[in-house]
Amino acid sequence: MKVNLGVEEIKKILPHRDPFLLIDEVTDIVENKSARAIKNVSIDEEYFKGHFPKEPVMPGVLIVEALAQTGAVALLSSKDNNGKIAYFAGIKNCKFKRKVVPGDVLVLEVIITKLRSTFGVGEAIAKVGDEIACTATLQFAF
Repeated sequence: MKVNLGVEEIKKILPHRDPFLLIDEVTDIVENKSARAIKNVSIDEEYFKGHFPKEPVMPGVLIVEALAQTGAVALLSSKDNNGKIAYFAGIKNCKFKRKVVPGDVLVLEVIITKLRSTFGVGEAIAKVGDEIACTATLQFAF
């Protein structure tokens, strides 16, 4: 389902807050099935001061965290999971294919492939334009 959730609406779903809320907008949600979000990568991000001052690159672990937050939106937007916390429980097959730099618009997509009452798995992909930046299988625990 097409949506247009900004930061304030995302905060109603996720417990994350600045500086660790890593998605700026949610554009699609299918409850317990999938979500698509956007991260506008800005030179003003605090981590660019040290990673790396002469060649700023978004840390891979933060790309993965942004994907995990996107998956959590898919899971926590349902009535059954509203108000819960989806903990990042594991990662498999993570691959980085491209640097993410200031000015990039990172499109984050997670498709939930397995869901039980206290556990979920999602296939995640982060893209800049048509280029894949990262892929991973993410695990969530409630």
